[in-house]
Amino acid sequence: MPFTRITLGPGYGDEQMVQISDILQQSLEEEFAVPPHDRFQVFETLAANRRVFDRHYKSDGRSDNFIQFHVIAGKPRSADQKKNFCRTLCVRLNTAINISPHDVMVIIQFNTADEWSFSNGRLLSEEGL
Repeated sequence: MPFTRITLGPGYGDEQMVQISDILQQSLEEEFAVPPHDRFQVFETLAANRRVFDRHYKSDGRSDNFIQFHVIAGKPRSADQKKNFCRTLCVRLNTAINISPHDVMVIIQFNTADEWSFSNGRLLSEEGL
């Protein structure tokens, strides 16, 4: 049940965002054991002056194509799952749409079933999952 906010600059078109969405979902399904229809993503396109980031902090150099993925997931994953997810995502983005791995930042957060309500005001924890 991950929710991902994808923040990027104005250079990305609709077709690229669909590709990014599909690559993200494939990576989550394969590396995080996410069910196929569990897709919740928000794309946020910001003007250059609305994105402040260091081009070299812990990177060999970020470009204007820099993308940030903020993944909030309901159950913890192992260190290997997190590592494999990040690496798989970078490789696929680079292979499919030529996004440099240096331009990909991933933040992963975990929370509990008490902090999700998918509909009807019912907490996920009430569903006995």
